[in-house]
Amino acid sequence: MQEHPSGVKTDAKPHRSLFERLTAFISPEPENRAELLEVLHDAHERNLIDADALSMIEGVFQVSDLSARDIMVPRSQMDVIDISKPIEEWMPDVLETAHSRFPAIEGERDKVIGILLAKDLLRYYAEDSFDVRDMLRPAVFIPESKRLNVLLRDFRANHNHMAIVVDEYSGVAGLITIEDVLEQIVGDIEDEYDFDEEEDNILSIKEGKFGPRWRIKALTEISQFNEELDTDLSDEDADTIGGFAVKHLERMPHKGDTFDIGNLRFEVLRADARQLHVLLVEKLPPAVDEQD
Repeated sequence: MQEHPSGVKTDAKPHRSLFERLTAFISPEPENRAELLEVLHDAHERNLIDADALSMIEGVFQVSDLSARDIMVPRSQMDVIDISKPIEEWMPDVLETAHSRFPAIEGERDKVIGILLAKDLLRYYAEDSFDVRDMLRPAVFIPESKRLNVLLRDFRANHNHMAIVVDEYSGVAGLITIEDVLEQIVGDIEDEYDFDEEEDNILSIKEGKFGPRWRIKALTEISQFNEELDTDLSDEDADTIGGFAVKHLERMPHKGDTFDIGNLRFEVLRADARQLHVLLVEKLPPAVDEQD
């Protein structure tokens, strides 16, 4: 509300100067996400924001586009404890993997009955009578389609750190943690238990629309990529699959970039202004390959 010289208040907006109007005409505000990201990348190139800030902003946008199925740990790769077995049988696995939380199953992976915190197992060594069932926390179940931004809000509101992802038939499809979601924004969160062994470079995940899919670290050597996926990408111009992607695009890939090479579809899952980190790769059927 503005006050007219006569004392009467009006709803008129403040008058913009000629310079302000010319600036708005020459450099209009971004009208969509793509234009906004372009402005942010331009700001980074002019050293107005640093690479880490740009990467986190891109991560925030990425979180709203991805769903639980895109980053979950697949069912086959879940580290679980089976409480139908004696504790002595699965305790070595707990010590070896060193996770802070474990889904507790009863006989089969589709029967998740709770979440066990590793710290609660200390009572096993301190108490004469220990019942692991009494230590279980309630498990949270979410659909594969749940958006990561909604999931992150739920994690924060309910003080949960892990959720079990279920498919349309209510079967366990995988698990996801709050760390998995935050890593989409801030990049890899490394701790003393993280490791980077060769076999972790390529992870098979749940099949997509066209068939098998893999999450692949950008530093994976092309020779390993070809061997695992039965492909024949050339390694003449690049040694790693990330370098191959950069060479193909002729620029640094951005999160969300999608491109096809032969019968392979690549999607950039994680990248910042300096480096490509993780790719999603799936094989296209011949019909799709020819159509595209």
